[in-house]
Amino acid sequence: MVERDCPPAPSALPRAGAARRRLTSVAAALLVLPVLPRLAQAATILAVRTWPADEYTRVTLELDSELKAEQFTLENPHRLVVDIEGLTINAALNDLVSKVRPGDPYIQSLRVAQNRPNVVRLVFDLKQAVAPQVFTLKPVADYQYRLVLDLYPKVAQDPLIAVINKQGGPDVDDPLARILEDIQRNPGSKNNPPPEPPLARGQQPAAPIPTPKPPPVSAGRGKQRMLTIALDPGHGGEDPGAIGSSGLREKDVVLRIARRLKTLIDSQPNMRAYLTRDDDYFVPLHVRVQKARRAHADLFVSIHADAWIKPSANGSSVFALSQRGATSAQARWMADKENAADLIGGVNLGSHDRQVAKVLLDLSTTAQINDSLKVGNSFLDEIKKINRLHKNSVEQAGFAVLKAPDIPSILVETAFISNPQEEALLRSASHQDKLAQAMMTGIQRYFTANPPLARLGDVS
Repeated sequence: MVERDCPPAPSALPRAGAARRRLTSVAAALLVLPVLPRLAQAATILAVRTWPADEYTRVTLELDSELKAEQFTLENPHRLVVDIEGLTINAALNDLVSKVRPGDPYIQSLRVAQNRPNVVRLVFDLKQAVAPQVFTLKPVADYQYRLVLDLYPKVAQDPLIAVINKQGGPDVDDPLARILEDIQRNPGSKNNPPPEPPLARGQQPAAPIPTPKPPPVSAGRGKQRMLTIALDPGHGGEDPGAIGSSGLREKDVVLRIARRLKTLIDSQPNMRAYLTRDDDYFVPLHVRVQKARRAHADLFVSIHADAWIKPSANGSSVFALSQRGATSAQARWMADKENAADLIGGVNLGSHDRQVAKVLLDLSTTAQINDSLKVGNSFLDEIKKINRLHKNSVEQAGFAVLKAPDIPSILVETAFISNPQEEALLRSASHQDKLAQAMMTGIQRYFTANPPLARLGDVS
């Protein structure tokens, strides 16, 4: 007992300390060793995608880990060079070369090379000068880490000019529009319609189909003001939206409906439509709002196709903005889901002033909401003629895309794409036509009952 209670001999202390240090060193090595191969291993590319569009082209590399990239541009000829650390040349990168489409408005071709060990260089041969944005995204939804390259033109086209260029119908109270129309007039414009084909012998001319039209809107000096309707097909590009059981994607079907509705609007006198996206590419929510405002829209209609966890859910819905919380738990859930589009589609948070965006989204007014509810009720009255309504009244929630402070704005959930029967309807071209016509009539009913005021400066 006495020997066990005695302290160890002085000569034993160094040996014990050395043993403890060796044990600690071995334990540390066991903790570090499994990590070292991971640090040396190159990242794996899971997928590569390109999204060319008139507004910008997006190139996405999806990876299993986050990487660092640096870029610079060259002139004569225009090129974009991107160096990506932590990569080696592989089949997926070579596949990216083949994904450059001939009609891409910005990328002529792409070259890939191992610039130095562990660094891959991408060289984009460009068709025009670009203002590139390169950023990374954390994993979200079905995506892992993404490296995103957005190629914007150095001089972006104004949305209002884009409307004039594509649609050919000038705003009679807009001097800039008149000048643009004079310069860029084409034989197929509304002012110069192509001649009617000759009738066959004995053929009678077809009687015109009467279509209800909104009343003329005075713009001062006896002129009539052009009404601009901003159509916002939801999702797009990296964000497919909801997907039905047969594979129908929300982003595709709502774009088809929006295009059909645009055709109907453009056929009306003193009306024109502007699409916030006219192809398969992603547009951030706040940019959709900004586009509508820059185009001087009189109405904003965001078009979607609903989804729910149970396939039995069905019916169409219309939503307006709320400043006091959602009118139902489902409306709040729907707003949260739609507001998450920026996370899925991928927004470069460093590319714009967050405070400016926040101010824009917080400026909603009571008058805008009241007008939006009127529009929504007109839409519900027409849509219920072709599809069951999920709710008989306009619901409200904090949808970011509805927060234009000075434009009546609604979001239309055309049907539940998660319901097999309604998914089949959404896939049908004839049903898409019916939805477009119902919304067209809803627009006309609203403006008939609520003619818009003349814009500032219309009256001398």
